[in-house]
Order: sequence, then structure tokens, then C-alpha cells
Amino acid sequence: MQINLLKKVVENTAGLQAVKIVDMLYNKKDINEFLIAKKLGLTINQTRNLLYRLSHLGILSSTRKKDKRKGWYIYFWTFNVLTSLEVLQSAVNSEILAFKKELESKLKKRFYKCKLCGREVSEESALLTDFICSECGEVYGLSDNKDIIEEMQKGIAKLEKELAAITEEVNKEQKKVDEKQARITRREENKKKKIRRIKMLQRRRLKERVLRKSKKKAKKRKIKKFKKSKKHRKKKK
Repeated sequence: MQINLLKKVVENTAGLQAVKIVDMLYNKKDINEFLIAKKLGLTINQTRNLLYRLSHLGILSSTRKKDKRKGWYIYFWTFNVLTSLEVLQSAVNSEILAFKKELESKLKKRFYKCKLCGREVSEESALLTDFICSECGEVYGLSDNKDIIEEMQKGIAKLEKELAAITEEVNKEQKKVDEKQARITRREENKKKKIRRIKMLQRRRLKERVLRKSKKKAKKRKIKKFKKSKKHRKKKK
């Protein structure tokens, strides 16, 4: 299900020849652009044009590495599943809104149709030409939009079903992304805690060393003072 949706957004963005990119990159990371060009049967420049068109919308992301032997940069590509689904979700949603707006117009307004050439115009446009077709001169007749309205309603229902499926996939992918981010956050937090524990132990040990040195010095001063006092008492005698 998900891979078919991804193929649709790629086709809408970069054309039918780019659809194979989904199979090559789906659930994979950092695929060499020369390997992609070879599998697509295109030149590297043609392939890059397709990849750049997809990356412009965030559908693909890339990293580059310098070829040590040849000295030029090679790009490695990864498919951004969540972004791709969101792009498709936005496109389908816009399509639904446009259809609904057109349907609302069909339901509220009257339209006139030329029986000879099939041209259909709004009532306002028909009034401007005295209900005479500007294309062939035939008199306009009131258009029966019942069949058109039914088809539009079916089309909207189909698109809404598709949108629901896309939204479900978006939510699934978002959950994966959130869980991955939560794992990263936990690892970073555990790392910070470990560093804090190490620093705390280091401070404690340092404090203990300073305390031991302080006690040692105090003991030495006490012994020295005692010896000096003893010597003084002997002189008195």
C-alpha cells in the first residue's frame, strides 16, 4: 500500500520514468547516484535532473562524498518516506477542495449549454450574449447537471477515501519517526547522565584528595607544634 502511494507522488513530481527510483531507494539508505543511473538506463545528468526535482520537495535527501581516486563528488540518495506521503496528502487534499468548490458552484448556479457544439457557460456569461452561443450562433438551452453532479460527488468520495488511506500511512510513518527520535533522545539523555555521574565522581574524589591532604597537613602542623612545645618545656626546666 505505502510503496504504491510513494510511486504515485514520484510520478506526479518527476514523471513515469522516475517511478523505478522508489523500488531502488525504498527502505534503503545512501544509494550511489551512478548505480541509480545505471538501473534507470539514463545518463548521470538525466538522472540528476530527476533526483533534484524530487529533492526540491524534500522527497529525497542526499549526502556527498569525495572520490579519492578521481577527485570529484558523488551523491548518495535516501528516500524520505514521511515527507513524500505528506506531499501526496497535501496534493490530494487540494484536489478535493477544488472539486468541492466546483460542485458547490454547480449546485448553486444555473448553467446553459449549446446543443450544437456542446459549449457550457454560466448564466452570467449567457446573459452577456443574449443566450446565443458565441462559437456557433446556436441558442443556449438550460443545462441538466444532474449526471455531472453525481460524477463529481463520486469523484470526491473516491478522493476522500484515498486521502484517508494516505493519512493513515502518514500517521504510521510519523509514529516511527517519533519513536526513533525518542530513542535518540533517551540515548542522549543516558549519555548526559553518565557524563554527569563521572563528573560527580571526579569532583567527589578530588574533594576527598583535598580533604586527605588537608588532614595530613593539619596532622603535621599538630606534630610540629607538639614538638616545639615539648622543646620549650625542656628549656624551662
